[in-house]
Amino acid sequence: MAQTASAPDLTGIDLESLTADVVKLAMKAGASDAEAVAREGDEFSVNVRMGEVETLKESGSRALGLRLFLGRRSASTSTSDLTPEGIRLLVDGALALAKVTEEDDFTGLPDASEFGSIDSDLHLYYEDVYSLAGPARIDLARRAEAAALETDPRITNSDGGSFDAATGRKVLANSRGFAGGYRSSYAGVSAAPIAVDANGHKQRDGWWTGARRLLDLESPESIGKEAARRTLRRLGARRVPTQSVPIVFAPEVARSLIGSIFEAASGDAIWRSASFLAGKLGEQIAASTLTIIDDHTMLLPSGVGGFGTSPFDGEGLPSRRTVVVENGVLRNYMLNTYTARKLGMKSTHNGSRGLAGTPGIGCGNLYLQPGQLTPDDIIGGVSAGLYVTSLMGFGVNVVTGDYSQGATGQWIENGQFTHAVEEVTVAGNLAEMLNNVTAIGNDLVFRGSVASPTLRIDGMTIAGA
Repeated sequence: MAQTASAPDLTGIDLESLTADVVKLAMKAGASDAEAVAREGDEFSVNVRMGEVETLKESGSRALGLRLFLGRRSASTSTSDLTPEGIRLLVDGALALAKVTEEDDFTGLPDASEFGSIDSDLHLYYEDVYSLAGPARIDLARRAEAAALETDPRITNSDGGSFDAATGRKVLANSRGFAGGYRSSYAGVSAAPIAVDANGHKQRDGWWTGARRLLDLESPESIGKEAARRTLRRLGARRVPTQSVPIVFAPEVARSLIGSIFEAASGDAIWRSASFLAGKLGEQIAASTLTIIDDHTMLLPSGVGGFGTSPFDGEGLPSRRTVVVENGVLRNYMLNTYTARKLGMKSTHNGSRGLAGTPGIGCGNLYLQPGQLTPDDIIGGVSAGLYVTSLMGFGVNVVTGDYSQGATGQWIENGQFTHAVEEVTVAGNLAEMLNNVTAIGNDLVFRGSVASPTLRIDGMTIAGA
């Protein structure tokens, strides 16, 4: 019987005690407040190309971050040296930095009454991601690639099949009484085949599956076949003339639009007046069919925690569900403690925290609420338009709302796909695009922390031939 692999032993140090001790050290050294965060984790990744192992990586890490305050001054440092000397240098370095920073009336930890954590099991960690021996993990990657290569003779090459597994632990503690931690896990399989047409023109695409436990992964064979299908449909791609037509965004690209709305509603952009949504709270900013939700507490239909689920945010505030846009009305800005104070509001518990630096603003499970139409219904209702399957570039300006990105996809004629499209740009303005949403699909599936169903937007411009 094959020997199963086990997660690397990273439990030699009690992270809860470590963070609590570092906070005490910082306070003893003169800090008025302090916050420590510790992370440890392990990763496994293998990529198989043309049946042979191309890369194989396995690693483990552990590190500590400290943020401390001297009144209205603050600074942060981080280290992977967890020896007594390393921790002393961490504290001394943060204190030295804090003494030379500018005072900020809005800085500081949340009020003690705001801290908390979800007590129930959010099902974020599963040991089965390390239940497979190394050869079995490699076999999953090999099977995904093989299924793609066997689909069609026009698939002649591959960027590989891959398998990834990871587990991690995060612990946060501060001088105002909060202490909490949780573990998480992830596993994934992907394939990226290359096809060539009769004229020697090559196309590449791919597909993947990811989950917190092995049980929820789609089969490697189904991933390989879907990757092949997506690659083959790109053969014969050509440009189309410049025109204004309906654009149908596939779920895997529509989610980037939802991410842009979150960015525009972020407190960092709002208090700087660097967002087209500044001053729009409570106003109709989108079609009445559009509702966007950010839920840090979500369990997926399988009962497993979502990719963006956690018991508390990066500042130790209990996770919650927040409606960003409801029936087209902007209901909430996305705030951490600092931006909430700048705006005279309350945090929406969207603080995100790395090891170093001040807390940022992050989403949980961010999604567009699905509609009633199937993707076929939406495509079938388009007389002429573009079904976008991938986007390129960074052409989204949340200050002005201007939107322009390179795109590939399928041309729609009389409700049917007719040929592949490439080397075009789709352009519009987010404010107008939100109001021109004319159809929302029923095909919401979470393949990451941000998700959207199929989305049709009218009035956009294709810049092509």
